[in-house]
Amino acid sequence: MVNCFKMQAATTASKVLGITVWLAAGVNILILISLIGYILAQGIPYLSWELFALEYTTQNVSLFPALVDTLLMVAFALSLAAPIGIGTAIYFVEYAKKSNKFVSIMDMTTDTLAGIPSVVYGLFGLLFFVIYLQMGYSLLAGACTVAIMILPVIIRTTEEALQAVPISYREGSYALGANKLRTVLVVVLPAAVPGILAGIILSIGRIMGETAALVYTAGTVAQLPEDLFSSGRSLAVHLYVLASEGLFMEQAFATAVVLVIITVIINGASTWMAGKLMRGN
Repeated sequence: MVNCFKMQAATTASKVLGITVWLAAGVNILILISLIGYILAQGIPYLSWELFALEYTTQNVSLFPALVDTLLMVAFALSLAAPIGIGTAIYFVEYAKKSNKFVSIMDMTTDTLAGIPSVVYGLFGLLFFVIYLQMGYSLLAGACTVAIMILPVIIRTTEEALQAVPISYREGSYALGANKLRTVLVVVLPAAVPGILAGIILSIGRIMGETAALVYTAGTVAQLPEDLFSSGRSLAVHLYVLASEGLFMEQAFATAVVLVIITVIINGASTWMAGKLMRGN
């Protein structure tokens, strides 16, 4: 009798938990659809070819220079952060001993970096990259700053992806005579690619949505860059400037639409690439 009562209570609790999970997922999806729908409804009517003019003026408030600056900043920041982040995660998971004090310190450092506000990163970038290293307000200073910001994301997601690879993959590779390095590069890393790409996608989203850190380091100049030492603004900074001025709200919503579309395209391309790599393996 007691066992039956416990089984009924467990079944009821399971049903309640399942309903709660579905409700939470539904609310999350509803918020996402509402947010994207509102942005599209407000911004699509104001999309025009003038917004994609090569030069920014007070008449067309073109977003094209900001788009180019954003793509350059994303590419350069990832070229700095991805190798360091992935390499660090490989060391933590595959080589470091859990009792190593250095690993404990690095774990704490990574968690601390993940919780620092972006404006603090901006102030650090201003003092170190812009002033001390004399980079000035430039895309290079902004890219170096956001590269430090996204390091914790890449490290943690790569760690989880590597830990999710079954131990049998490693044992099978060792049984065939492969050494540690070859096992990691040829067996473990390809299997962890989807998780690593997920971290890179999250990092791209953070770079594209960042404003505070880039205002202090890259500046707000709306022009096509001549090189990495040129000042420029990202799409998020461009959107912030237009909205804060209050004179170009329609163009600000149109910029938000472009930002959302680019994010969706990058996510879709990364997912497709991950699937293709998995099928290739």
